[in-house]
This record gives sequence, C-alpha cells and structure tokens, in this order.
Amino acid sequence: MTITVRALLGATALCSAAAIANAETLTIATVNNGDMIRMQGLTDDFTAKTGHTVEWVTLEENVLRQRVTTDISTKGGAFDIMTIGMYETPIWGANGWLVPLNNLSAEYDVADILPAMAGGLSHDGTLYAAPFYGESSMIMYRTDLMEKAGLEMPAAPTWDFVREAAAKMTDRANDINGICLRGKAGWGEGGAFITAMSNSFGARWFDMDWNAQFDTEAWHNTLTFFKGMMDESGPAGYASNGFNENLSLFQQGKCGMWIDATVAASFVTNPNDSTVADSVGFALAPDNGLGKRSNWLWAWALAIPAGSQKVEAATQFIEWATSKGYIELVASKEGWANVPPGARTSLYQNPEYMAVPFAQMTLDSILSADPLNATVEEAPYVGVQFAAIPEFAGIATEVSQEFSAAYAGQQTIEEALAKAQALTNDAMEAAGY
Repeated sequence: MTITVRALLGATALCSAAAIANAETLTIATVNNGDMIRMQGLTDDFTAKTGHTVEWVTLEENVLRQRVTTDISTKGGAFDIMTIGMYETPIWGANGWLVPLNNLSAEYDVADILPAMAGGLSHDGTLYAAPFYGESSMIMYRTDLMEKAGLEMPAAPTWDFVREAAAKMTDRANDINGICLRGKAGWGEGGAFITAMSNSFGARWFDMDWNAQFDTEAWHNTLTFFKGMMDESGPAGYASNGFNENLSLFQQGKCGMWIDATVAASFVTNPNDSTVADSVGFALAPDNGLGKRSNWLWAWALAIPAGSQKVEAATQFIEWATSKGYIELVASKEGWANVPPGARTSLYQNPEYMAVPFAQMTLDSILSADPLNATVEEAPYVGVQFAAIPEFAGIATEVSQEFSAAYAGQQTIEEALAKAQALTNDAMEAAGY
C-alpha cells in the first residue's frame, strides 16, 4: 500500500487540529520550592507545544503531603498530576493508586534517569513517577566566616568538627548563627533531618522484629547533640524552622553553615537572591566515624493518579517537565547553575554543568546515600530518612512533633523519646507488625 506525501501532510494537519480540539486543562499539585515555582513560569512553553493549559495548586511541604495523600487514598480526583517523592511512590504504585509510566517516548530516554532515582520511584521494576529533580543533603557554609574562625572545612567532616566550627562562627551581636538546621515538625521536614542524622550516630527506627528503638543510647545521643549544638549556635525559634525558613536565613547572611538539600545550592549561590552568593562552599554531610554519613536521598517527582481522565495530556506534561529539553530550556534562560539537578545521568556528563561549583559535590552526595543499607545496625526497612512502610508517615509526624517540643524546651529529651517509643510501638502493634 502506497501512502502519498499529500496524504501524510493531510494526516499531520488532522493530528494538529485534533491536538487543539482535545486540549486539556491539567490541575497539578506541587510544593512551594524554588525549582517548582520556576517551572510554573515556563509553562507557556508546554502550552505552546501541546495546546494543554495548566492550573497549579502550590502548597507548603507538609500541607502538600496531607492533601495529595487524602486525595489519592479517597479517590478524590482533585489532581491530574501530583508532586510526590521516594516514600510515597513505591507504596502507592504497589496499591494500584498510580498510572505506570511504561509508555514514555523513545525521545524521552528513560534509561538516562540516574539509577538511584529510577529505583526509588519504581515498584517491581515499573516506574510510577518521573523525577523532576533528585537530591541528597550536604553542608553549605560561608567560606569567609570559616576563614575568620581560623578553620578549614574538610571535604568529609565529622559532627564534632561541625559543632566546633558552629560555635566559633556564631556572632550573636551581628545576628550570625553558626548553624541553621531543620527543627520543624513533619516527617519530611525536621523528621527527615533528624532521622538522617541519627543514622550517623548508630540509631535506627526499628530492630529486625519491628520494635521501636527510641529507648536506645544512639537516639539519646542524637537528640542531645542536636539540641546542644542548636541551643549554642542556632537561630532563635529553630524548633519551627524548615527548609524555606533556613534558606531565607542563609541568603540573608545569618547562617555560618546550613546542612540541607543539595538542591538549595543554586539558591544560595544566586546573586539575585543571596547576599552571600560569592562566599559559599560545600562539603559532604557529617559522620561520626561509624561508617554512615547523615545525608538523605530524595526526589521530587511527578505522578498521575489512577483513574485520571487525562492520562495522555498528563503524560505529555511529565515528559516535558522532566526531559533533557526542559533542562536546556532553564539553562538558556537562567544559566546552568539553576537547572533541576540530580535526575539525569547526561547532566553530569555535560562539561558546562560540571563547571558549576556544587555539581560534583551534589553527585557525590547522591551516590554516597544507600537506602538499602542506611543504618549501622541491620534494619528491616528500606529508606535513608524514612522507613518505606505505609504507617511511617503518620507515626513519624507524631514523633517529629515530640522532638520539636523538646527542641523548644517544652519537654525534656528523655520525655520526647519515651513518648516516641510508646506511640511508635502502639501504632505498629495496631497495624499488625
């Protein structure tokens, strides 16, 4: 059968007309961080290419998690695309709550996704969410203040060095805190930080029989060290500070060190937003000599709820937003330092990107996180800053509230740990573990 050129052109025109006729409006729930807000400003590019328009629901991290979890578990249907992460994706994929992303185009090049990211966003080898960016955590520090303190940051420091440096960099008279860390309640806020930190102190959430482990010396040492260091050298009200609060403090020149998501590096080095952009250095998250560092592994990713009526359009958006082309779009408008990091292998093979000061440290941090073996003692769960079981989010939110109350001086560390031990064991017993 022969198909003429005219017939092909006619078919193309019909496809274009069909695309416009079938234009959808997608509702996307996302987190209120800089990379996602930047994406919203570039959405016209997607609309121009596909005809589809986008309505954004932009939420603070804790609120986002609550809203999307409620919506998907009740089949509410409020969103066509959800921004979720490595905790939710495998669990929700296993539950049949997400559309498998197994029909992505050849041009998209799914094999280019970093293995650590693809693995964390899959269940039984099937990808259920595509990473918009990937991250670990690392130390961001003021090189000028470190020099003034007479110290030199090692590439792989210990917690003892960090505490010593924080004390020497603290200058209360000039509103400079030696260190800024998350204390805010929420399993993905302060809960994520203290869990990752606890790994380096030899702690774990559960033993191999799923018994809570908060009544251990390792957890007591973790909280005692954290609170002691933050009371000495942290900002006032640190118990309610999360990612965005600490980012603001660092950009204003009020932090000597900040240990947080590697994705923050582009924001603290951007001279349009950061008053200290020209004096920021980077190092691996600290350890205690026990063989585990305190960095996490995470991806913010885009997923389609099962039962969606707009799967085709939603898939097109996910391909656009997590593609090599999107990375190049951001680079062309805002420079390579501001592209979404940590998701694609090809980015770390690009000499233009590897010239960015934090690119190699970000990659090293991602590669050093091991979700299969995150703890010193053997643990029954997968995950670095979380345990990948459905019950974790609820339990860890309550535990983090007890910890934040201890940071704020509303109860002792001993009281917080005793409550964490009891509520975790009660919840796990009720869940049938």
